[in-house]
Amino acid sequence: MATTFSPASHIRSICYASNPPKTRLSIPVQILEMWALGVRLRITLSFRMGVLRCATIEEIEAEKSMIEKDVKERMEKTIDNVRSGFNSIRTGRANPAILDKIEVEYYGTPVILKSIAQISTPDSSSLLVQPYDKSSLKSIEKAIVASDLGLTPNNDGEVIRLTLPQLTSERRKELSKIVAKQAEEGKVAIRNIRRDAIKSYEKLEKEKKLSEDNVKDLSADLQKVTDEYMKKIDSIYKQKEKDLMTV
Repeated sequence: MATTFSPASHIRSICYASNPPKTRLSIPVQILEMWALGVRLRITLSFRMGVLRCATIEEIEAEKSMIEKDVKERMEKTIDNVRSGFNSIRTGRANPAILDKIEVEYYGTPVILKSIAQISTPDSSSLLVQPYDKSSLKSIEKAIVASDLGLTPNNDGEVIRLTLPQLTSERRKELSKIVAKQAEEGKVAIRNIRRDAIKSYEKLEKEKKLSEDNVKDLSADLQKVTDEYMKKIDSIYKQKEKDLMTV
């Protein structure tokens, strides 16, 4: 017949091993039994309050909000990256944004061109770069020549002028492919963010903080947000495609 483990009986057996029980030991044994019971109660309470403590509604809502916030922040950053990539590809019209990614060596430190110079468009086919510090003209000129923009800077000692040649139809098609690739990479990034959020929801389900129905509802809402950002990418892609093909 199976017996139930009792800390008190275990302690009693140890005490009796060397000294047979005597009447005067009845009180110490009772004390030991009470002490053992107290230990068991403390262990049980600690276990229930620590390991088995259920998350509160507030804690679950906080975790859900944190996941949703992370999703939107990452998706917004993806949109910004796609737009930045598009801006660096020149179209038929002059746009200061095509110089956004150019870095200039300024007093031994690489800096973004637009942080040390004012860039304007005197007309639809040229750019004017006016540095705040004229001593940086040579470094700016060197950086533009080294870029993949294919532009020849004209440095007159005061400013740098850039004339944008008309794009050939072949070049427009090449750039169009690059833009399409960047748009697709943006969509892949959006889908990866959605996947990460789904995994986070499933983790909460495994921890018994969310039910299966909760996860389904949250996943449906997440898909709506994903579709919204996919449409944003399509929108800026179509506009860039239009700009590229406009002669």
